[in-house]
Amino acid sequence: MRLTLVFLAAAGAAAHGAPDAAAASGHPADWATWHLLEEHHISNFDPPSFHKLHDFSNTGTWSPADIQRFYGLDDKSASHVPASKRKDVSDAILKLYDSNHDGAVSREEFVAGIEKGKRLPDFGLGPGHHGDDEYEYEIHHWEKYHGGPGGEGELNHPEDIKHYAEHEERERREEEWAKIEKEGRVVVKNIPRKFLREL
Repeated sequence: MRLTLVFLAAAGAAAHGAPDAAAASGHPADWATWHLLEEHHISNFDPPSFHKLHDFSNTGTWSPADIQRFYGLDDKSASHVPASKRKDVSDAILKLYDSNHDGAVSREEFVAGIEKGKRLPDFGLGPGHHGDDEYEYEIHHWEKYHGGPGGEGELNHPEDIKHYAEHEERERREEEWAKIEKEGRVVVKNIPRKFLREL
């Protein structure tokens, strides 16, 4: 309980004297709180749970790849973000929490950092989309516009049209592949060049 209160108290403090982009845009002052509200619909959490939820590799630590993922840098909406900015994000989190300098953030290091008043900074990249396309559509569009009674109504928003067009395209490709497999055809274009013999 004390740790939760420390974490939430730290949420109200300014990080390194600079206001967060989230706070400036009317979102909760703390990026972690904003992330959990927007991406997981979670409003009550503690630091160990936050760490575990974002340990995508299930190693007990956050690698640079885990950090970039929970900041939404693997999402296609972040395809414009240069590699240098991605590295800056993971480097900043490692600098903030990786006290033994092993290139990863353990749960213990994260919790210790929170107890010292450190918090995850807002890099101005949004709330950190890190689900697959289906999850992101569900949580950011379906729940908002179609989640209530009778919400299925007209699925005519641009997001709906795009989402279901992608479904239809995937189904078309799957049917095409099933037909090729059933016919027993060899798809030469799928064979790596090194296995092809020049005629």
